[in-house]
Order: sequence, then structure tokens, then C-alpha cells
Amino acid sequence: MTVHGEREVVPAATKAEAGQALKEFTDAYNRADKAYDPALDAGRVTGALGAINQAGLKARQVNFPGGNPQHVPLELTDAEYTIPKKAGWPRWFVADTDSNRDRDDSPQDNRWVLVFVREAPDEVWKAAYLTILVPKQIPAFKKDKDGWAEPVAPDSTALAVAPRNLSEEYASYTQNGTPEHFKDGVHTSGWRANRKKSEKLPGLSTQYIDQALESANFAPLALATEDGGALVFFSVRNFERQTAAEGVRLKVNADVKALLTGEVKSTITKERVSSQAVTVPPDGGGETQVDVLGRLTGLTSAKGS
Repeated sequence: MTVHGEREVVPAATKAEAGQALKEFTDAYNRADKAYDPALDAGRVTGALGAINQAGLKARQVNFPGGNPQHVPLELTDAEYTIPKKAGWPRWFVADTDSNRDRDDSPQDNRWVLVFVREAPDEVWKAAYLTILVPKQIPAFKKDKDGWAEPVAPDSTALAVAPRNLSEEYASYTQNGTPEHFKDGVHTSGWRANRKKSEKLPGLSTQYIDQALESANFAPLALATEDGGALVFFSVRNFERQTAAEGVRLKVNADVKALLTGEVKSTITKERVSSQAVTVPPDGGGETQVDVLGRLTGLTSAKGS
């Protein structure tokens, strides 16, 4: 009998493989951050984190061609790995880590929660999502007797919102306020309120356009939680278009200028990629709202006109 590896339900990685993936990512990240050279970690990032990381390094390379004068190596320790059992590819897992990026006076110990993806047997593990959370925000995952987690299918009907719908619905919510099943908070109602304040300022108007981002490298990834819901990671694309009144000059900072194409005359459009980590309750339960736990956003391009 032939066993087809793409059909067999197996752990996505061993704990040793997960630890090695985290080490290789951290080493590459530090090389790239020290030199401000996106090529040095391009092979270890993908998806939303890859887009944010590569654009950020490109901008800093322009502004600091000699490298990072304030480089401090990133350290990721105390790692806890949540590894699902699944069939086929891609395979992926979550690393919940402590970092040395917290300020000494910070009242909370933040955790760097990274999602690593491997697209095929001959590919390396790449970090696709990063969310910074406090420990109490990280839910308890559903696991089998051997400690392996359970993935949730993108089209699952067991959740109040299917993972594959989250990107489109969150983009719609942040732009239009609908659908209304996102819990109030800094990344939902608070973000919309801050945008509203910025739409009309003396001599400057700003438009916001949000779009779903769910192609292959940006696909949502979901893990079942003990309460019957799921922790889901997904991406969106945000555009911010600023238009200056006649006689008003738009200010362009160094990081934006480094990624700028075209000439800023009266308008600049900034494009950002945003990754979110959310908890989604089970379908048919008492709770129906999606809770956006964390959001990481980075400028990826800018265009003047």
C-alpha cells in the first residue's frame, strides 16, 4: 500500500523543526536589520510580515546606506509552539515567544506571536504573520492527547465568521462600518474614530480605502480554541490618499520619500499592508462578535501626483 504524504494527516512540524525555523528566522532578521538590507532575510519572510519587513528595510536602506547605527540583536526566547496536525501543503505552526523588545519600564510582558509557513517539502519555513500580544490575550488552543493542535478550514461553518471571509469583512468594516460583528476596541471602533478626525483638516483632506488581501501568501490561517472558536490570522490592504488645498504643501517624511514614485504636487497615496490576529466565536453560541486582538501595519509603497 502506498501512503500519499499530501493526504496523510500528520503534525506540520516537530518541536525540533519549529525551534530551528525560529532560530533561522531570527538570525536572518538580525543580519537584515543590522545591514538594512532586505535581501538578507527575504528568504525567511512571506505574506503580510514579508511585505511589511521588506518595504521597511528598503526604506531604511535608502536613508541609512551604511546600515543600522542603532542595531540591537533581536532575541526570541521562552518559545511555546502550537503545531497543528493536517494533510497536504502548505503546513504551518505558531510560535509564542518572549522578546527583548519590551521597554524596561513596561508594565506588561508582551509576547511575539509568529506564524511560520512551509509551502512544499523542498521549501524552507518562512514567517508570514507577527502579532504582539499580552499573555492573557492568547487563547487556549484545542489539542489532542498527544498535544497537537487542530487547524480550522478557511470555509469552516463551525465559526460565527468563516476565516476566508474575515479579510473582506474587516476591510468593509474599517471603511464603511459594516458588518457590525467586530467588537469595539482600538483596532476597530477606535481606529475608525481616529480616521474620522483626520478626514478633514485645514488645507488637507484624506480618503481611506481598504481592500481584502487573501491571495496565496496572504491566506488566512486558523487554529481551533478550547471554547469551540478559533484564533485566526489574516491580512488586508489599506490606502490613504491625502490631497492638499491650493497653496498648501504636503509634508513627506523620509521613510515615505524612500518608497515614493511620482512627484508630489497636490496628492500622495500611501499603501499599507496590515495583518490581524482575531478570535472568532463558534457559530450558534451566545457570543457573535469577532475580537481583534492585535494588528501590525507597515507602509509598502507611496505615489505622488
